[in-house]
Amino acid sequence: MPRPRPFDDAFGAELDRLFRWRRDVRHFQATSLPENMVAELVATASRAPSVGYSQPWRFVRVADAARRARIHAIFSACNAEALAAQPAERAALYARLKLSGLAEAPEHLAVFVDGEAPTGGGLGRATMPETLAFSAVLAIHTLWLAAAARGVGLGWVSILDPVAVAQALEVPAGWRLVAYLCLGYPVEPAETPELERCGWESRIAPSDLMLQR
Repeated sequence: MPRPRPFDDAFGAELDRLFRWRRDVRHFQATSLPENMVAELVATASRAPSVGYSQPWRFVRVADAARRARIHAIFSACNAEALAAQPAERAALYARLKLSGLAEAPEHLAVFVDGEAPTGGGLGRATMPETLAFSAVLAIHTLWLAAAARGVGLGWVSILDPVAVAQALEVPAGWRLVAYLCLGYPVEPAETPELERCGWESRIAPSDLMLQR
């Protein structure tokens, strides 16, 4: 006899709706988030699974205007290089894309992985050391869903030099940047990803992403 399910069908339907509505947001309202919101989201993110229970994620809330300006300058330089590297048929479209919400988002959160984290005792990562960073990504995704459930948008800015960001934020030497996140209320929530709406890429059918052996 199977055990009773901990969640009913109504919860499952709502969870599926959350997955569909979680978007990578680039357009933010100027409205500030509630005072304790970021701390609550980080607490939820810290419930994510991690290899060997290492909990290697490290969060930096970037509030200082000068540091934010340095991050924006790093993005601008990297984005210019990325634009120059685009093939001719993609360059014009790339130039029109809004690839960060750095100027508008009320909250910036940098996520690092501590490559020297003593927790976990190295369990589970001797053959796949990259699972340490993967654990930080799981924390990010957990935070992303928790934010979306609260009506908060999140944008992952990856067009950055990770070494330059670490220097700008003056973090410990063993920390490596995994993600730079913009957080705030979205201007206009949308079910369809913006890059799909802009014609940059279309969704791949799940059946084309799975092999059976």
